[in-house]
Amino acid sequence: MTTLVDLNGTRWTGTSELWLDPLGNDAVMSACTVEVDGSTVRYRWSYEGKECDGLLALGPATSFVDTFHSPKPMACRVLPSARGLVQVEGGYGEQLEWGWRIGLFHRSASDQLVLLMTNIAPSGEETRAVRMIVARA
Repeated sequence: MTTLVDLNGTRWTGTSELWLDPLGNDAVMSACTVEVDGSTVRYRWSYEGKECDGLLALGPATSFVDTFHSPKPMACRVLPSARGLVQVEGGYGEQLEWGWRIGLFHRSASDQLVLLMTNIAPSGEETRAVRMIVARA
C-alpha cells in the first residue's frame, strides 16, 4: 500500500472540478497540479481565468490554506482511522458551525491521486466541493 512518505517529491497533473451550485450538479472544470513534498501537499488550479493555490500542511500544527476557499490558514486535525493517504477535518464560520474535510487518496491500479474536499453543514449533511484527479507528471 502506498503511503504519503512514498510520494515525497512527486508532481501530478490533471483536472479539477469545483462545485458551487447548491445542488452540487454542475462542476466548473480546470487544469490542476498537485505536489507532495514531505509533510505538505500543494495544489494549483484556476477559476474564471484566475490561478488559485492551496496548501495542506501536516504535522503538530496541521493547517489548510487556499487562495479561493480560505486565504487565512485554518487549523484542522488529522483523522487517524480514516481511509486513504490522509484525511483532515476542520470547522469554519463564526462559531465553527460549518465543517469541511479534505482527503487524499491513491488509486493504485491507475497510479492516480484524488484530492477531495467536502463541506459539512451544521445539520451534518455533506456536499462535494472540489475533486482533483491527477496522474504523475
